[in-house]
Amino acid sequence: LKYMEYMKAVVSTQSTGEEVVKNVKPTALIGAAAQPKTFTKEIIEEMARNNERPIIFALSNPTSKSECSAEEAYKWSNNKAVFASGSPFPKYEQDGFLFEPGQGNNAYIFPAVALGVMCCGSISIPDELFLQAAEALANLVSEKDLAVGRVYPRLSDIQATSVKIAVSVIEKAYDLNLATVYPKPANLEQFVKDQLYHTEYPTFIPDTYEYDLSSHQ
Repeated sequence: LKYMEYMKAVVSTQSTGEEVVKNVKPTALIGAAAQPKTFTKEIIEEMARNNERPIIFALSNPTSKSECSAEEAYKWSNNKAVFASGSPFPKYEQDGFLFEPGQGNNAYIFPAVALGVMCCGSISIPDELFLQAAEALANLVSEKDLAVGRVYPRLSDIQATSVKIAVSVIEKAYDLNLATVYPKPANLEQFVKDQLYHTEYPTFIPDTYEYDLSSHQ
C-alpha cells in the first residue's frame, strides 16, 4: 500500500509507463496484456538505473504481442535484466555474454500439479500445493541455467521437470493429509513415472527372418 495514493494519481492523470517507472521505481515489470512494445527503451533503461538486476518478464503471446524482445531487454539494460518471455526468443550474445532466454510458461506448473494430484488422489487442491510446485520449480533451476540468464529449466526437459514437481506436490499432499492413495508409495518418482502416458507401442507385426536355402543343397 506504500504507493496507493500515487497509483490513484497515476490512473487519474493517465501517466505514461515511463513516468510510472520513474516515480514508483518498481523492481519488476510483468507484461501479460498482449500490448506489444510497451516495454520501451526508456522504460528498461530507467529500470536498469533503479535496480541492480531489473526483472523484465514479457509474457504475452505470440512473439508479435511481446512487450519487448530478449535482445531489447538485455541491450537496453546493459546486460542487467533478468528476462523471461511467454514466447521463445533466440540466443543473444553481447559484450562477450551469451544469453539463452527462457520461457515463463504455465506449462511448468499446471500439468505437474495435475499429475501429482491425480497420482495421489488428493481430495482438494489448496494454494499450498501450487506454492509447493513453484518452490520445486525454482529449485530445479541450475547454476548452468543461471549462467546463461535462464530463470526456468529448459522447456525441452519439461517431462522430467514435471515428474519432479509432481513428486514434490505429492509429498505436500501427504503432509496435509489430502492424499487418498495408501500405502504411500515408497518410491514416489518411479510411482509417478509409471502413471505417465507413453506413445511407444509394441509392434503387432510378427518377427520375420531370412532363411538361407543354400545350406540344404
